Amino acid sequence: MGARLGCQQRPSNPDTIQGPPEAPMEKDVDGCQDGAKTVPSARLGTEGTETQLDDFVGAHTDYNEEEEEQKYFRRKRLGVIKNVVAASLAGTLTYSVYLGLLQMQLILHYDETYREVKYSNIQLEDIDRKVLMGINVTPVAALLYTPILIRFFGTKWAMFLAVGIYALFVSSNYWERYYTLVPSAVAIGMVIVPLWASMGTYIMRMAQKYYEYVNYKEEQEKEKQRAPRDACNAYIIVFQTVFYSCFHLSFVCAQMPMVFFLNNYVYQLNHTLFAVKHCGTLSHGTLPGFNKTVLQSLPRSVNLIIVESALMAAAFLAMLVVLVLCGAAYRPMEEIDMRSIGWGNIFQLPFKHMRDYRLRHLFPLFIYSGFEVLFVCTGFSLVGSVMGWEVTEQGQMMLSPCSLQNYGVCALGLERLAYLLMAYGFSASVCSSLALCMLRLRRHIPLLAGAFIHAVLLVTLFCWAPEPRYLAQAPLLYSIAALWGTGSALNKTGISILLGMLYKKKERQDFIFTIYHWWQALAIFTVYLWSGLPMKAKLSIMLLTLVVAVGTYLWMERKVARNVEVRLPRIPRPRHKTRGYRYLEDNSDDTGSDGDGDKEDDDRHPTEATREDELPKEDGEQLG
Repeated sequence: MGARLGCQQRPSNPDTIQGPPEAPMEKDVDGCQDGAKTVPSARLGTEGTETQLDDFVGAHTDYNEEEEEQKYFRRKRLGVIKNVVAASLAGTLTYSVYLGLLQMQLILHYDETYREVKYSNIQLEDIDRKVLMGINVTPVAALLYTPILIRFFGTKWAMFLAVGIYALFVSSNYWERYYTLVPSAVAIGMVIVPLWASMGTYIMRMAQKYYEYVNYKEEQEKEKQRAPRDACNAYIIVFQTVFYSCFHLSFVCAQMPMVFFLNNYVYQLNHTLFAVKHCGTLSHGTLPGFNKTVLQSLPRSVNLIIVESALMAAAFLAMLVVLVLCGAAYRPMEEIDMRSIGWGNIFQLPFKHMRDYRLRHLFPLFIYSGFEVLFVCTGFSLVGSVMGWEVTEQGQMMLSPCSLQNYGVCALGLERLAYLLMAYGFSASVCSSLALCMLRLRRHIPLLAGAFIHAVLLVTLFCWAPEPRYLAQAPLLYSIAALWGTGSALNKTGISILLGMLYKKKERQDFIFTIYHWWQALAIFTVYLWSGLPMKAKLSIMLLTLVVAVGTYLWMERKVARNVEVRLPRIPRPRHKTRGYRYLEDNSDDTGSDGDGDKEDDDRHPTEATREDELPKEDGEQLG
């Protein structure tokens, strides 16, 4: 404007003596034209800069927000599936290595020639008894520390720690001495319950996360409303089925050292069963008359080291799978919330959850699930038939309980032990998928079907005793192993699904799975104490436990159908720290089914404590 006004005012003074007008006029005209050109060029420069800035930080013309959101949650869902498969693979590898190594070592240690030649001066039998005690007795105290361990390390890192201790046990077998085997066995006993509780919690959380990522639009629209009841049950059923289908394959993979290595050194049944006179219910305790020498030649130390190195590599791979492929079960702020309720409260809550009538009615079922795996593992496995020991699904080794120890090996010999257990493992893995019928049928049908199969088999074994060294009985024994695997798969998968359906609140899941596997450990410890009973007494106890478990379970389902009020402890509110970090106070962790699950618990359990910052008071202050 200044340049433009200057051009207009310059000829307005008539008294000024001016020179020839031609040249100055030309100069002034040029100056006015230059001024007129400067302003549009400045405007064009500013507009060009703004256009470039908009192109850089503005919304792209091809950007589709809805499509990008779908891609994001699709990646999240694939991540959840990856976590479930990785956890299942890690559990399968861990127990394949552990069971395979333990089975191979117990056969070697049973042979008296092997003991005398290689370990005559270290009392290997006494060390094995101490190992047995460490693995079976230690889990009795697991209820005291398992929730604290899981809350302190987090679900994923508790799994990693437990898998690492199993790898430590494998490494201790390189140098078999008292100071290597016994401490590692005690460590194994300490992490049995934490490993299973953390795995159960992990699979449950993945199911809930997958539900959130599938229904993210509904959650955004109905953020403050409660999710439909039983909304994520389908994902709980599918994920638990996938986990147990993979895990039961560990019984198959564990037989690889036996099939490809140890069977080359084992005597045939005519030698090992030469003095055996009776099988099945006609025998007492462990298999009487079993030969003390089962190896026709001793394996070379180099070959043993190669086998153990292969098992150690598989155990290390399981650790890497958990470390690299398994994502976190909770967000960091959620884990801070869960541990900041106070360690005293975390210690008390497992005991307080036992007030719930649903859990109390399931205790017999938990106990039976501990018995029934021992049954097949001692009857068709080397531990029951050779040393009276066994390996359970929880990885515990113990003296033979009510078992088929005098059935499979007594009739077919030690060399066919691996194939009997493989029949059990394949059947259990395949039949775990039968739990998917819960998607269409009522949830008690798989559990009752598994119980019915086991009841029929128990009655059959009570009335039948096989003939020693009679191979014509092989088809019947393989059928019994496969049917027992079917019932076991329905039992294990059904219980985990049932607990997931009953307890969806994320703050309770580790307590519930801890209680479940602790009762299994108590059942196994009880079996450890009664190993000297006659076979008929053991079968009778098994059958009685099964009947009681089915009755109490049906009673629980009836009370749930009648909407009988349950009695759950109130989860205290997190005690936020005032320094050390800035805490988000605006419910930053209330998302999806987690928040909905909390509301569901609050609505369904009106007898809980009303104060949010304290645990329930004495029994008289609550209904039950």
